[in-house]
Amino acid sequence: MPSLRRVLWASFLGAPRSSGRLVPRGASSAWVPVLHEECDKALDGYSKKKYVCKLLFIFLLGHDIDFGHMEAVNLLSSNRYTEKQIGYLFISVLVNSNSELIRLINNAIKNDLASRNPTFMGLALHCIANVGSREMAEAFAGEIPKILVAGDTMDSVKQSAALCLLRLYRTSPDLVPMGDWTSRVVHLLNDQHLGVVTAATSLITTLAQKNPEEFKTSVSLAVSRLSRIVTSASTDLQDYTYYFVPAPWLSVKLLRLLQCYPPPEDPAVRGRLTECLETILNKAQEPPKSKKVQHSNAKNAVLFEAISLIIHHDSEPNLLVRACNQLGQFLQHRETNLRYLALESMCTLASSEFSHEAVKTHIDTVINALKATPAALPQTERDVSVRQRAADLLYAMCDRSNAQQIVAEMLSYLETADYSIREEIVLKVAILAEKYAVDYTWYVDTILNLIRIAGDYVSEEVWYRVIQIVINRDDVQGYAAKTVFEALQAPACHENLVKVGGYILGEFGNLVAGDPRSSPLIQFNLLHSKFHLCSVPTRALLLSTYIKFVNLFPEVKATIQDVLRSDSQLRNADVELQQRAVEYLRLSSIASTDILATVLEEMPPFPERESSILAKLKKKKGPSTVTDLEETKRERNVDVNGGPEPAPASASAVSTPSPSADLLGLGAAPPAPAGPPPSGGGLLVDVFSDSASAVAPLAPGSEDNFARFVCKNNGVLFENQLLQIGLKSEFRQNLVGLDSLTCTHLNLQTKPVDPTVDGGAQVQQVVNIECVSDFTEAPVLNIQFRYGGTFQNVSVKLPITLNKFFQPTEMASQDFFQRWKQLSSPQQEVQNIFKAKHPMDTEITKAKMYRLTLRTSKETVSQRLCELLSEQF
Repeated sequence: MPSLRRVLWASFLGAPRSSGRLVPRGASSAWVPVLHEECDKALDGYSKKKYVCKLLFIFLLGHDIDFGHMEAVNLLSSNRYTEKQIGYLFISVLVNSNSELIRLINNAIKNDLASRNPTFMGLALHCIANVGSREMAEAFAGEIPKILVAGDTMDSVKQSAALCLLRLYRTSPDLVPMGDWTSRVVHLLNDQHLGVVTAATSLITTLAQKNPEEFKTSVSLAVSRLSRIVTSASTDLQDYTYYFVPAPWLSVKLLRLLQCYPPPEDPAVRGRLTECLETILNKAQEPPKSKKVQHSNAKNAVLFEAISLIIHHDSEPNLLVRACNQLGQFLQHRETNLRYLALESMCTLASSEFSHEAVKTHIDTVINALKATPAALPQTERDVSVRQRAADLLYAMCDRSNAQQIVAEMLSYLETADYSIREEIVLKVAILAEKYAVDYTWYVDTILNLIRIAGDYVSEEVWYRVIQIVINRDDVQGYAAKTVFEALQAPACHENLVKVGGYILGEFGNLVAGDPRSSPLIQFNLLHSKFHLCSVPTRALLLSTYIKFVNLFPEVKATIQDVLRSDSQLRNADVELQQRAVEYLRLSSIASTDILATVLEEMPPFPERESSILAKLKKKKGPSTVTDLEETKRERNVDVNGGPEPAPASASAVSTPSPSADLLGLGAAPPAPAGPPPSGGGLLVDVFSDSASAVAPLAPGSEDNFARFVCKNNGVLFENQLLQIGLKSEFRQNLVGLDSLTCTHLNLQTKPVDPTVDGGAQVQQVVNIECVSDFTEAPVLNIQFRYGGTFQNVSVKLPITLNKFFQPTEMASQDFFQRWKQLSSPQQEVQNIFKAKHPMDTEITKAKMYRLTLRTSKETVSQRLCELLSEQF
């Protein structure tokens, strides 16, 4: 009786090729040793190909294959296409970059690339792109550009070479050298073969995003090629026409390439591009040439990419208005994807001064899209993302002329809105109500209504902000007190409303106490009726309100003292509530009327600041979706309410200038723009500003002083015959400053200083700094003042380095080395060997060089720390 092993092997080899299954289910693992024995035998090319195919199939079934790799590598040297193809397929799927055979594989690929056989070159390029490892990039990144721009390279090979180079650049951009080939690859946009043009456009677009100057000549060529495509009939590009749309993929890629650059400066090129965009918009108005969905998809893909380019250039009012009108037609289209894309594009158009008014004409359509409930929508519309984009568009098109209408519609929608977008809509309503509030009674009504409708989604930032505004504006304080008093009389009040009511009545309850319906005792009883239903923080706030009432209304003092004296307060399980009750009771008992009035006087006005609600929305939606709109509205001189607001900080530095100077106040610099900080100047802190004067270059010797502070916190940072700047730094968490200045990597806060400083006097200027992300450039302290009638301008680097924000930790040697081994990636380690800059103790070491090795989870952090610490030895 034959063994099972031989039966399985015979059935495997004897299965006819036309059968649907070559391997019985569950039996592949039994054949692995048999295949191992067969692969050890001398096999011809066909047998090798057959067995390598079987190994691939077994691997696809989920089994590990640790043999047969050499046979696959041998297939690469075959002159038969089918055998070489299977070899490359095996290499692409099973061989990793750490394989011992990688050198043999690279040699075989080099031979095929040098063979000038287009079929073999295509197989080799496909393998390089599929593997795409760093080792492949090191071996072939210099060869592939030569193949791409060579004059005798076949079109199919050029396509493969362009896409292969694109793959290597995306995985290892530092290994792809920029050279003479970059100027030659641009001319592939004029190639007669549209496949080559399509592949080259993808490559050039990616390269131009990192190196725009290298490829700026591609703009005119891209415009020329795009013009030929959009003006041609579908029959002219028959091989590249997709459902009556000529070369839609190439058109989209060319339009994306043009979005990497500003509008062309050459009038002829600019005029030709404008004609192309107008032609695309005109074709969108033509009746469809086919009812197939593929035709409309291709046509709309080109249209939306053209609109994106129009928005990017933002220089042609006629095109912007036409694009807006075209998008307006899609707002009521039956296709959900088109509605979504139209809403998204119109959000961007709303930020343009040329098209903002045109976008506003579609407000009724957008409101209808927002108000439609899921039950009333067709099945294809029950996607919350469309209604979310409608809310975004309403927010973007809002200005002083339509603010009340839009806020009212958003409040109405909130009652039935999807839970996933309620918090975002609450933030937007709060921002719009504050920004465009001419009558602040309307603002108070709106926020209280917002709390009533969606109290669970009203964050602390929202009710903090309404309190700040009410305190800052005398004309609305009485109305706010009356309104919250009336709102608190509802049987069920949200806790956020209790917080707002407790704070405002505690400050301004006296403004409505003359009405018998809102007498002091009634106010107190109303608030106290909510006390036991609230959380601990709200109870603590109400206790503060009660002690404020003791100052405002002496007639209710005894009633409030009885509440504070009760066991539920003095013996409360919560320490905060117990402490407040004890302290407030003692304060009300022993303090005189004057002392009580001084301690419990009204809150002073808050400094004007940027709304913290806007900062929260930026954090939730991403800076690009909010910042661009806000900046554009400022440029259009749209009046807004509010200014900068402080943010938490985590470190402080104190500088002490000394001589007599006429310091003209603290100038608040505008927030740094999003993106990387400019080189050289880095982050700028204009601490003592005379005016918007030019910033002075760094003072002589400031770089040397900066290096000395890398490992110390105190000392003299700068000194000349007029001024001495001493530094005393403290690094800890949760410091809060005033007048926030936000940069890309650091948040800096300062406070105002006296306008004049006497000779020999010292002035302390506190700078609170929060590290948001890793950084390399230190902020620059710019001091401007007048001495003897002469304007003085001094700039020095603040010694704020990345290591200042680290916190030490203790660990055993075993834990340390375990963590050290975990950071084993090449990108996580930086090593530097350098000569000692300071005398070394010859009794301890005879070496004259140091080797510093750092490992962190981020490559940029490792490099920066190595640069800083190398200067300290």
